[in-house]
Amino acid sequence: MAVDKKLSLMPGPHIRKEVSIEKIMYLFSLALMLPAGASIFLFGRHALFIILTGVLSAVFTEYIAKRIRRQRFRMDGSALITGLLLALTLPPRLPLWMVALGAVFAIAVAKEAFGGLGYNIFNPALAGRAFLTACFPKEMTRWVLPFEAVTSPTPLNSGFVWHNGKIALYKHLFLGNVGGSLGETSALLILIAGFLLLALGIIDWRIPLCYIGTVALLTFSFGKDPLFHVLAGGLMFGAFFMATDYVTTPITGKGRIIFAAGAGVLTVMIRLFGGMPEGVCFSILLMNAFTPLIDRYVRPRPFGWRKTDEQKRGS
Repeated sequence: MAVDKKLSLMPGPHIRKEVSIEKIMYLFSLALMLPAGASIFLFGRHALFIILTGVLSAVFTEYIAKRIRRQRFRMDGSALITGLLLALTLPPRLPLWMVALGAVFAIAVAKEAFGGLGYNIFNPALAGRAFLTACFPKEMTRWVLPFEAVTSPTPLNSGFVWHNGKIALYKHLFLGNVGGSLGETSALLILIAGFLLLALGIIDWRIPLCYIGTVALLTFSFGKDPLFHVLAGGLMFGAFFMATDYVTTPITGKGRIIFAAGAGVLTVMIRLFGGMPEGVCFSILLMNAFTPLIDRYVRPRPFGWRKTDEQKRGS
């Protein structure tokens, strides 16, 4: 019995999975609930207000931007993640109107002005944080200790003093009992959330491994404490949740390794030799700018392709 088979031709991708943008975004948001919940536990209800303000402002701004651009608003979860990520990079006592302003900039300028999801050059949440840092430097460097309203420098700040030994400091950094941004303090919960995303195949292991590994290797080579620099600041949070953004990072595995290593080098240079104690935000933004260049020169060779004699002579 003959079977009538039709040959259908269509453009790639040809390998598909039962996963959508919405599913990826909401799974990512679910993982972020761990550091978000820790921030509320450590810093109180104002942390909750910051998170809600960031999320609601981001979603509302995207809705308005879509209406202005005469496009259909689609609740795909990207604005929710932008607002949540932005909130988790902010100080625990930042005024709510500044949080809203940062979310408006992140969505309206860093995302929608470039064409929306998939077209933005820079990570919107980090762009919003950089905008707030430039506009309100005092408020963006005002930190408090967990469970207290007492201001305190972060571990990376030159004014930070610790008298209880390195082991105790590592423990506090790992569990989150130090001053810092909302989502960066507990390395334990960041690791759990990051491994969850890795297990689900949502993020690429190359980026966090190469980013954190580069920082550890360079700080060790400069005679600094590599474990301290890995646990302190926003490195862990940035490596798992910021540097792994699909849109603003290279598409190839080799390109992502270059991207992560470059971000690690920049982070160490800013921390050790720059005028700011932390370099994660600006290191990732700077590497975002190099992503198109990396994608241009680090491309997989097409199957069956080889150089002609003329191309060999030209190279």
